[in-house]
Amino acid sequence: MDFNNFIKVNGTLEYGIGDEFKKFAMRGNVVDMAVGIIIGAAFGTIVKSLVADIIMPPIGLLLGNVDFSNLFIVLKEGATAGPFAVLADAQKAGAVTLNYGLFVNTIISFLIVAFAIFLLIRGLNKMKREEEAPEEEPTTKDCPHCLSTIPIAATRCAFCTSELSAT
Repeated sequence: MDFNNFIKVNGTLEYGIGDEFKKFAMRGNVVDMAVGIIIGAAFGTIVKSLVADIIMPPIGLLLGNVDFSNLFIVLKEGATAGPFAVLADAQKAGAVTLNYGLFVNTIISFLIVAFAIFLLIRGLNKMKREEEAPEEEPTTKDCPHCLSTIPIAATRCAFCTSELSAT
């Protein structure tokens, strides 16, 4: 079956799957989404480095030289018995560990990314509100008697000559 040609389904001609996929893939939204995912992944690595290399060392220093990436609990000893000074030693020995320090780093990374996205969306919403023009005041109204359109300041209808209330 040639997916790039029309195919006959129930007596009607329809696009092949290949043509339909090409149309889908070339839509602007799909390309924009792909670019966003790639930029997002790069941003994630930057945030991970920011947390691990910039934010957590001073916090660890304030808490008494604690390295959060090396905070763990040994659940099961490995080939060699502990205690292990760093997580890498425990993993090398084959110990099963609960790495709560890495989890703290991940939570901080998430909060930074969430805050950055919040600021981005907030800025976009602010720009969108500025683009929206305020609604103009009406300049005409309908005559309640003949339903003709007349100026808003009119006190008498030009079409049926009815007197209008000043509303």
